[in-house]
Amino acid sequence: MQGIMITAPAHLHTGNMDLTGDLGRLYGTAGFTIDDPKTEIEAAKSGKLTIRGEDKENAERYARVFLEKHRIKGGVEIKVRETIPKHLGMGSQTALALSIGKAIAELYEVKTAIEEIALTLGRSEIVALGLHSFKSGGFIVDGGYKTGDKGKRVPPLLFRQMIPEDWLFVVCIPQKPIQAILRIKENEEEILRKLKPMPAQMSDRLSRIMLMQVMPSLVEDDIETFGKAITAFNSRLGDFWGDFQEEGTYCHPIVEAGINLLLDNGAYGACQTCWGPTFYGITDDRETAEKLVAKLEKLISKQGGGDVFHTKGNNNGATIKKW
Repeated sequence: MQGIMITAPAHLHTGNMDLTGDLGRLYGTAGFTIDDPKTEIEAAKSGKLTIRGEDKENAERYARVFLEKHRIKGGVEIKVRETIPKHLGMGSQTALALSIGKAIAELYEVKTAIEEIALTLGRSEIVALGLHSFKSGGFIVDGGYKTGDKGKRVPPLLFRQMIPEDWLFVVCIPQKPIQAILRIKENEEEILRKLKPMPAQMSDRLSRIMLMQVMPSLVEDDIETFGKAITAFNSRLGDFWGDFQEEGTYCHPIVEAGINLLLDNGAYGACQTCWGPTFYGITDDRETAEKLVAKLEKLISKQGGGDVFHTKGNNNGATIKKW
C-alpha cells in the first residue's frame, strides 16, 4: 500500500438524555450522521511528519500523538483536502482525529480499534456520536459514561438505525453568533466541570421521549412523530443550558427565528446542534428542502449572513480507499 484516503462524515446533535448522574452515568447522546460537510485526508508513509492543507495545527498534533503513542519510527505525509467547519457542532475535530489516526494505523499496520484511536487522541470521552458516525453512520444513541470513569472507555452504542433515504436535512450556520460560541468553546472544559446537575425530572422526561417516541418512530419510518419528538427533546434540553445562551432555549435569537421558520414552513422537526450556532430541520421532500434553504438564506442575509444547504443522511460512516 502506497497511500490511503479517508473521507469522514459530519454529524448533527439532537441532544443528551441525562445530565443528572444519580444513576451512575452522565450524558447519553443522540444524533444523525450526514453526508455533507465532510473531512477528507490523504496520507502516505514518509521519513518525517509533514502536514499540508486545512487545519494544519490540529492535524499535526493528532498525528504526532499517535506516532509517539505507538512508537512509530517513521513519519507520514498528510494532505488535509477538506474539513468540516470547526467548533460549529458538527464534529470537525473528532472526524479529523479519527481520520488521521486510522490512516497512520493502516499505513503502519498498527492493530488498534477505532475506540482506542479516539481515546489516544483525546476524543469520544464524553460523547461517542462522532466515533459511531465515523464507524457506521446512521442515527446514533450512546449510553454516556460512568461517573468517575471518564476517558477510560468510549460511551457504548445503545441504538443505531438507518436514516431513511428520502429524508433531507436543511442545515443553517448563521455567522452572527459564531464569535460568542467560540468563546464558550474556549472554556468548555471548565463549564462542563462546574455544570450544575440537571433536575432528575428533566432527565427522566428526556429519556422517556427518546425511548418511547424518537427511537420507535424512526424504526417505523414515522417522520411526523419523529420530528415532533426531536423538537420537543432538543428544546427541553435547551432550557437547561439557558445560562449560556442569549435567549434561553437556543444560543441566539437568530437560531430561534430560524427554527420557528423551519417548523412553520414544512419541516417535521428542528433542532440546534450542540452549542450551536448550527441548526437544522428535517423533511422528506426535495422541493420543501429547497424552499426552506431559500427562506433561511433570506433570514440570515439580514443579520450577518452565513451558510445554508440541504444534505442527506449518511448510513455508511467513513470511507477508506487504499492504493
